Amino acid sequence: MRRVLVAGGAGFIGTHTLVSLVENGYQPIVLDNFSNSSPEALARVCQITGVEVSAVNGDIRDRTALDQLFQRCADEGRPIECVLHLAALKAVGESSVKPLEYYDNNVTGTLRLLEAMLAAGVMRLVFSSSATVYGEPESLPFQEQHRIAPTNPYGQTKAMVEQILRDLCAAQPDFAAVCLRYFNPIGAHESGLIGEDPRGEPNNLFPYIMRTAVGKAPFLRVFGDDYQTVDGTGVRDYLHVSDLADGHSKAIDYICTGKAGANFSAFNLGTGRGTSVLELVAAFERESGVRVPYLVTARRPGDIAEAWADPSQANQVLGWAARRTVDQMCRDGWNWQKNNPDGYPE
Repeated sequence: MRRVLVAGGAGFIGTHTLVSLVENGYQPIVLDNFSNSSPEALARVCQITGVEVSAVNGDIRDRTALDQLFQRCADEGRPIECVLHLAALKAVGESSVKPLEYYDNNVTGTLRLLEAMLAAGVMRLVFSSSATVYGEPESLPFQEQHRIAPTNPYGQTKAMVEQILRDLCAAQPDFAAVCLRYFNPIGAHESGLIGEDPRGEPNNLFPYIMRTAVGKAPFLRVFGDDYQTVDGTGVRDYLHVSDLADGHSKAIDYICTGKAGANFSAFNLGTGRGTSVLELVAAFERESGVRVPYLVTARRPGDIAEAWADPSQANQVLGWAARRTVDQMCRDGWNWQKNNPDGYPE
C-alpha cells in the first residue's frame, strides 16, 4: 500500500481526494495548518471510508516539520512514496490585495516542500495547479500547449511553481512531477458529509448560489449579462469535486507505477463543456427546489466571457474522465449545504 503525503489535505478538494485515495488502495497522511479548513472534515472522511487518516498540524513552509515528518514515516517502515501538493492560498481577488502572502505561501512553501522531498529521497509529486495559468484564451477550448499568461498573482504563483517543477525535472531526471490544471470544481461528496466550507465571504459562484438558497444572502450578484454567450452571462467549465478527486488518484497511479512517458507532465481536468451562470442557477433550482433570486450588475474587471477545457490528454494518458453531470453537482452540493448550513462545526 503506497503511502502518499497530502499537503493541504483537510480542505475542500483535499478531503474528497482522501476519500478517492483510500478507495483506490492508497494510504494517505495529511499535512495541513488548518488556516482555511477544519479538523472535523477529516473526521467526516473517516465516517465515509471507515479509515482514520493520520494528520499532522503543520505548514509547508516549516522545513524542520517537513524533515521530521518524512523521517518519522521512514522510521515506521512505511516511507512516503509520493507527495500530493494541494496546500495554497486560493482566492484570486485576495491575491491582488495581498500578493506577498500568496507568493510566500504558494511559491516559498513549495520550495521548502521540494527541498525536504529531495533530502528524504521522495521523488514523485502531483501538483494542484489551475486553469488560471492560461489567462486570456487564445482559442477555446484551452489545451495544455497554450501559452501560460496568468493575469493575477494567484495564477502567477501556480505558473511559477509549474516552471520550478519543469526546471527541477530537467535537472533531476529521476524526479517526476505531474501538474493538474483544474477548471471549476463544485458539488460535494454524495453522502453530504463533506463539502465546501468557505471561511468568510465565498470567492466562487457556486458557494454564493448555495448561500443565497439557505437565506444567508438576499440575492445572488450576476456580474454582467452582456457577454457574447448563450444567455449573456459568463461561461465556465464546472466539474464535480469527486471527479476531480479521482483525477488525483489517476495521476498518482500514473507517476508512481512507471506509466509516465516523461518526468514532467501537465493535464487539464475539466469536462470539456461550458455552463453559463444562469444555466447553473437553473440547474440548482431544478435539483434543490429552491428559488435563487439574482441581481445583474456590471461586469467585473478582468473577467473573461468563456472558458472550458480540452480534457483529451487526461482522458487518453491518465485514463480519467469527468463522469458526473451539472445536475448531479448541484444535487450533491445542495445535499451538503442543507445538512450543514453553517459548514463544519467549530
